[in-house]
Amino acid sequence: MTRPRSPKGRARETDVRLAQEYPGDAVALCALEHRNPFELLAATILSAQTTDERVNMVTPGLFARYPTPADLAAADPTELEELIRSTGFYRNKAKSLLGMAEALVTRFDGAVPSAMPDLVTIPGVGRKTANVVRSVALDLPGLPVDTHVGRLSLLLGLTAETDPVKVELALNPLVPVAERGVFSLRIILHGRAVCIARRPRCEECVLNDFCPSSRV
Repeated sequence: MTRPRSPKGRARETDVRLAQEYPGDAVALCALEHRNPFELLAATILSAQTTDERVNMVTPGLFARYPTPADLAAADPTELEELIRSTGFYRNKAKSLLGMAEALVTRFDGAVPSAMPDLVTIPGVGRKTANVVRSVALDLPGLPVDTHVGRLSLLLGLTAETDPVKVELALNPLVPVAERGVFSLRIILHGRAVCIARRPRCEECVLNDFCPSSRV
């Protein structure tokens, strides 16, 4: 097999190989449990600086209590804080959830908007969260960049950028539009399972024959 030498070639081969390692669509690959765009948006806001597993422990109770944006917008802040306390930074997250729900109710007729310019105006929503919702819940193009995506993109030589927005914009032309969401999710899974920051398992990595940072 010819070793890919360009960023686009490495991105293409990464996409192919990780699809074999982590099969499934964006919904199946997303670790945050949800039933609709509103629930994924709330779960993604809660996922900041905590684990997806912790969020999944909290959201069933949260959505049972507040099943719609209107319900959440009317929530008592103290009660909401108690429900999400274990995710950490619960006061700020409660403010973001309340602001998000209020925005959905007052500006978007209670629905999660699909356009990036609309999504990023919602409290607690940046480009990463917006791209998660677009690619997973709305089946639209979106390439979320978290620490794993940023780190592995550098290691694989896909980009020299470190700012998440610049990483996203650099990766977009390298990945087919329909593959951007699953590409990001597979990179995240690979970063958690194999290309671990402090102890990368290069000998087990399916990308080690062309990764510029491989220790094999």
